[in-house]
Amino acid sequence: MIEPLLPIKTETLYSLSKICWESSNWKQALDVICSEIRPYFIFDNLAVYLYDESHSDLEIAYARATGRGKNKEADVAWGESIISDVIKNNRTILSEPSEDESDRLKRPHILALPLQSKKAELGVVVIIRFGTPIFTRDHINFAEFMSSQISSMILRQERESMINQLQEHIQTLQIQDDFISTLSHELKNPIGFIKGYTTTLLRQDTSWSIENQNEFLQIIDQETDRLKELIDNLLDSSRLQSGKSTLNIQLLRIDALLNDVISHARIHHPELKINLDIRQELPTLQGDPRRLKQVFDNLVSNAAKYAPGKPLLFRIYKEPQGITIDVKDTGPGIPTKDLEKVFERFYRSEAHNQDTRGSGLGLFICKKIIEAHQGQINATSIPGKGTTIHVFLPFIEM
Repeated sequence: MIEPLLPIKTETLYSLSKICWESSNWKQALDVICSEIRPYFIFDNLAVYLYDESHSDLEIAYARATGRGKNKEADVAWGESIISDVIKNNRTILSEPSEDESDRLKRPHILALPLQSKKAELGVVVIIRFGTPIFTRDHINFAEFMSSQISSMILRQERESMINQLQEHIQTLQIQDDFISTLSHELKNPIGFIKGYTTTLLRQDTSWSIENQNEFLQIIDQETDRLKELIDNLLDSSRLQSGKSTLNIQLLRIDALLNDVISHARIHHPELKINLDIRQELPTLQGDPRRLKQVFDNLVSNAAKYAPGKPLLFRIYKEPQGITIDVKDTGPGIPTKDLEKVFERFYRSEAHNQDTRGSGLGLFICKKIIEAHQGQINATSIPGKGTTIHVFLPFIEM
């Protein structure tokens, strides 16, 4: 007996279309659709074949067995024999079983439909019934409607994925462009000073006093150091970004390391008042002392640069899983909108004094070093009252 197709209401078609257009995962949507369409015609197996990346061969991308299709003997029937004919003829094909076969699991009715409305360039959807009922013209019409919906869903999601990839590519190009622009700007400044004062000293039509000569040479020396620091930071950030930088891990005492950092800072930043607050006895850590010293040297330099003349406090305390070091200044602070970005490569807040020179690499390098120690670094700030950098280093064997 031929099973009649249940009447399909407009809201049912709308619901099926809505599933297709709102889903972000076509395979998950197809799971739902398979359940939704069974009242309108019975099927045992459903498979979707899509072209591979080279567009040279069809591969099964989705398979669903329901009802009699769950029988292990039926799992092999996915319509492979018919899909090439669908592609070749660009049309729906219905394959009917031989009446001589008594085992219904060996009598599949195979309905294969091209995915896409005009050309079978995307793939093929195969719907299989074992035994009766046969596929009627109404069943085929409805299957073709669903095939077009599935086609639209897959194509839309492929295009959305392509758009996302293009947007990521454009963003990468923009980052590279910003990198070159920033690098050019940062290199031009010290090179310009060095070139300008060297040219001035070499002028034959003017004689300079010893005091002037020393002043010019000091500027050249400072800008040369700045240029070297910039190049070193660029190379360092590139190695850290690519994961090619290695750590020299050893046991260390973080309080002793910070005492060295502070002693060094008091020589290079005599105007900066630095206090160290240790709340309890601290255990040893595993880490690279040179790299960790680089982190805290950078934080001191930032404080001297962006909060000049303001006191700086290092507060260290033990936690169950590691040690936290808070580095707190009482400078102008960082706007809330900038807090998540300050650790990005080359990022500099617009709120900073534009006369304050920096490459925007210091905090990026700090972040990469702390992450290489499996730790965490972040910032909190109250505009007008100061900024605190929080560094967490875990108790782990590396």
